[in-house]
Amino acid sequence: MSALLAPRPMIHAPARVATADPVRVCFMIDRLSRAGTETQLLALIRELDRTRVQPTLVLLDGEDDLSRTLEPTNIPVIRLGVQKLFSGRAVTAANRLRAFWREHRPEVLQTYFLDAAYLGAPLAKMCGIRNVLRVRNNLGYWLTRKHRVMNRMLRPFVDLTLTNTDLGKEALVEGDGVPLARVVVLSNGVDTARFKRFLLPDTSKRLVRVGCVANLRPVKNIDGLMRTARAALERFPQLVFEVAGDGEQRAELTALHAELGLGDRFILRGSVSDVPGFLRGVDIAVLPSHSEGMSNALLEYMAAGRAVIATDVGANARVLDGGRCGLVVPAGDSAAMVNAIGDLLANPLRAAGYGAAARRRVGAEYSREAMTKRFETFYGELAGR
Repeated sequence: MSALLAPRPMIHAPARVATADPVRVCFMIDRLSRAGTETQLLALIRELDRTRVQPTLVLLDGEDDLSRTLEPTNIPVIRLGVQKLFSGRAVTAANRLRAFWREHRPEVLQTYFLDAAYLGAPLAKMCGIRNVLRVRNNLGYWLTRKHRVMNRMLRPFVDLTLTNTDLGKEALVEGDGVPLARVVVLSNGVDTARFKRFLLPDTSKRLVRVGCVANLRPVKNIDGLMRTARAALERFPQLVFEVAGDGEQRAELTALHAELGLGDRFILRGSVSDVPGFLRGVDIAVLPSHSEGMSNALLEYMAAGRAVIATDVGANARVLDGGRCGLVVPAGDSAAMVNAIGDLLANPLRAAGYGAAARRRVGAEYSREAMTKRFETFYGELAGR
């Protein structure tokens, strides 16, 4: 056999090793709290693979005790102490922020809420940050004419706007005039591990608890839930309603509670740090909001396997798979909410089935791991890794 025809030894190519540096992403927000957007941001920072993404955090204010308590300890954080955007302190803060960025050299700036975007986006472009992102996960129901004018002024400094639903994308394009190509949808995720080993709801019990996790703000419609509770209790005296959350409407809702004579059948728990613990004691979880983007509370209800009733706003119906994982009722329709509660009380097996289906769906499509991978992939593509 000639040398040319002799079999050649097999040569194995060395394993391919990723050598790209992690994408440097700076997140910027007013302050930290236990509200939905802030919770999602902190979870993202915590879960990001540091070999793929290197995060830093800028807090426009962040000087209050709660915000300081929630600060991540394993990444660079700067507090600027700015409570009013148009102030002398903001000028000093801008200089400090430039120095922070010179040190950490972010490739991406991701801003949350208006003031952080108004200060951060133009300054980032002046400092040469290539990719400036805004996050807007609501549907813009609260935007005034002044806000819309300022948003148009800000647009040249923003490369992409992130939102968590197709409805949010539609609102940005049709309502705010953001070009379609400059809007990216990245869905939220929930930490399903916090809700393991929850029993499915039992609506046949002598006492059935109806729970809601919400900030006490008008858009969350807790006053409407109180009126719903008043009507429901006349038909279903076995119910107890509980709301976990605090906010600007606390005094107003306390007065309404007394006016409606709800007594110990409707409890305003205030701020609750252990949401899984709260939901463990709930059989029916309700979301009565007038407007939502993708509700973090709804994802938590589903992860906990509760029997869910949600208003038909934002992404609620889609997340609940068109009603296969819970009941969807018209927003502001108290009678429909009462009837939905009655349906779950009359059909305990159906209520448990909704809980089981909801848990499966959130685990498959809306887990924290899935959300984090979506963002990691997005940042890598954005930075050309």
